[in-house]
Amino acid sequence: MLSAQEFTALKLELSVKAKNGLDFIVAASVVWAGITAVWLLPYGVSTKGFITFFMGALTLPLAWLLSKVFRTTWVLPHNPLQPLGLWLNFAQLFYFPFLIFIYTRYPQHFIMTYGIITGAHFFPYAWLYSARPYAIMAGIIPVGCLVLGLQLATSALYLIPLFITGALLVLGALLVPAYRHSKQAALSLPELSAA
Repeated sequence: MLSAQEFTALKLELSVKAKNGLDFIVAASVVWAGITAVWLLPYGVSTKGFITFFMGALTLPLAWLLSKVFRTTWVLPHNPLQPLGLWLNFAQLFYFPFLIFIYTRYPQHFIMTYGIITGAHFFPYAWLYSARPYAIMAGIIPVGCLVLGLQLATSALYLIPLFITGALLVLGALLVPAYRHSKQAALSLPELSAA
């Protein structure tokens, strides 16, 4: 059984080595910027929703490429918390039946619903990385998407992915000082300062 200090050390190591998931957040920002461009195209909402659904799949390979740029570590075999990050990311896939229902019945609300799911899935990362910005954005993004989705005309729905792109960029900016704080805290732990 792990002591509280050992558990904290595992979380800090994950936060520092993964840089609080910054590679995923930047990748998601790029993908949502692309989704914004799709929603500016002169197609119907069903076509835009269809394209959007598949654009989300670009996040993982783009995050992998950005992990090389940011020098983040995806695999820490000795850290039992490491797989949790990926599992939490995949957890949002279980909301996809609901997303498909919205797409088939209410396509004008698809982008709002997709945005709500995207934002809400950040909440557990606040605990995993001990990074409060995830919790903040897990509230702001879904509420912002709901407000925009209920107010905007169909022709202005591109503002939802634009809002998400901006929120993700803010999240990325807030994660940098959170990462520095974790790095500083990790230096005070003997298990991590030796690594």
